[in-house]
Amino acid sequence: MHDYEVSTILDYIDDGYMVLPVFQRGYVWKGEQVKSLFNSLYRRHPVGSLLIWVTKSNSANYRGDGPISDGSVKFILDGQQRITSLYGVIRGKEPNFFNGDSNAFSKLMFNLDSEVFSFYQKTTMKDNPLWVNLTELMRFGPGECIKKLNDNKKFSQNLALYFERLTNIYKIKETNLNADEVSYNDIGTVVEIFDKINSGGTRLSKGDLALAKICSEWPEARDEMNKKLKSWSNDGFEFNLVWLVRAVNAVVNGEAKFSHLESNSPSEIKEGLKLTSKYIDESLNLIGGRLGLDHNKVFFGRFCLPVMVRYLHMKKGILNDKERDKLLFWFAQAGMWGRYSGSTETNVDHDLDALKESSNSVDALLDSLRKFRGSLTVDPSNFSGSTKGARFYPVLYMLTRMVGAIDWGNGIPLRSNMHGAHGALETHHIFPISQLQKRGYSRQEIHSLGNFCFITKGTNLNISDKLPEDYFIEIEQRYPGALESHFIPMNEELWKIDNYIDFLKERRKILSNAANSIFRELLRGDLNGIMNGRAEISNVPSNEINIQSDESDLEELNSWVEKLGFSIGETDFDLADSKSGEQIAILDIAWPQGLQSGLTSKVAVLLGDSIDTFEAASSAGYRCFTDIKKFRDYVKHELLDDNN
Repeated sequence: MHDYEVSTILDYIDDGYMVLPVFQRGYVWKGEQVKSLFNSLYRRHPVGSLLIWVTKSNSANYRGDGPISDGSVKFILDGQQRITSLYGVIRGKEPNFFNGDSNAFSKLMFNLDSEVFSFYQKTTMKDNPLWVNLTELMRFGPGECIKKLNDNKKFSQNLALYFERLTNIYKIKETNLNADEVSYNDIGTVVEIFDKINSGGTRLSKGDLALAKICSEWPEARDEMNKKLKSWSNDGFEFNLVWLVRAVNAVVNGEAKFSHLESNSPSEIKEGLKLTSKYIDESLNLIGGRLGLDHNKVFFGRFCLPVMVRYLHMKKGILNDKERDKLLFWFAQAGMWGRYSGSTETNVDHDLDALKESSNSVDALLDSLRKFRGSLTVDPSNFSGSTKGARFYPVLYMLTRMVGAIDWGNGIPLRSNMHGAHGALETHHIFPISQLQKRGYSRQEIHSLGNFCFITKGTNLNISDKLPEDYFIEIEQRYPGALESHFIPMNEELWKIDNYIDFLKERRKILSNAANSIFRELLRGDLNGIMNGRAEISNVPSNEINIQSDESDLEELNSWVEKLGFSIGETDFDLADSKSGEQIAILDIAWPQGLQSGLTSKVAVLLGDSIDTFEAASSAGYRCFTDIKKFRDYVKHELLDDNN
């Protein structure tokens, strides 16, 4: 066991004597964890030990582009989050190996009266000398802070106490951190040790461990994968590293479980990433071009893609029109019914196995989906959801794009990335919000899917708060057929606001008929009972969930999660539209960045919520649980790999 002063560790990092191995993940801590670390150090509480791998400088690849010392070097195996936080606050900048969100540790403040750590807030902290910036304190010492306080008579009587508290913080740099050191030349042994680390930090997901092992043998793997993720992000699709590793696993091994990657050589992983990227590109082109799902907010099938790319790989990327459309039918249906919204890894594995056993036939995927869902026929009630987070919101967008709906302002077919400041597609409330509010309609009725359509921003602004009974007539006269292209009932009595509820009912019928017609078209006559059947299994609640939310249960759940080393969830989380800020739903407790930021999928626990809330969260990319026990099982079995 060795002891290192914090200041020594920071100097080692500056000198390139202490670095981060390339297989380590990025910085994932949140502000709460940084505050907790400094609060513990301030009060001289233990903060856990470090694990350091001492080896020759040329024995392993390191993260970042900073210098590295000659001879031996110390690699941080356990303690990256703590050391990075200390470096960021004390030095006021990120270390060379940094990869993450620096907002988690920038502008950390300390209140000399309450002894509370908090991040800078202009309204409460500006020009208040009792709030001390920790980075400035560490740079200039307690004396500068005392000078500011000494100029104000009301603080003079407490100067001795304040100086003591400032000194306690300043001396955090002198705190000794315990460190275990290991010396191995075999990188494989080091990664195995890294795999088993559980000394109080944020736990590693199975996907991140798989990525660590890949990087230990192929150091450039993380960078290569991030390049692909960035290219898809530039095209409007947001995926993460663990998701991509799962897709590579599907292509290389035909498996969902990350453990199968352990037997693959670096060359196999490289080739697998190349093929996976190619098939993801092809899939996105097919889905965007044929189904119109061309950006992240309407892309409800990200977990379908690993299965889809496996199928394309088995077919060597060559599909005829019938195979292509049947695969797209499966993709849309799987996303629409939330095939992977429950036990993602288990269901992906099940469908990959189905492909193996079926001689590469997509019919096996459809059989699996029918067993999961039952009938694949769309019903008018499916469009009764409200808000942009409802699962059928992307379906409405898909229908709009597939039928070539016409913009009501210029009469041309809608498409993504239309030119001009007012060319972007927007969600339009057919009956204006303000007009419906005046007449006392509920929020759920106002934001019903039946009241949504997609038009350009310029057209949306021009319509403003006009009523359909006024502006519909103008549109139909100017562009005959434009209303019907958006599935609008042509009975003019339904255009009157007093008949709003009847309008919704009729439009839902039209939308469901249009959806079923398009799905039958994708099957190209090869129905074989595919769109009918009896539900055998379903992970999606069919109506109200009858479990009552209990605040104490959520507090206990957060305490349990924190003890395991994961991030705590946000209770009463406001799920909002990222652009408009409009509230979509309130989630009982949610992890919008995953239990491990950027490493695991977004998760929510919904107790006593309606199907609309479930659909809203699912469509926003959340993995939803309606039972605390099932959520705990997910954490144990999928994140901790605990099968007991």
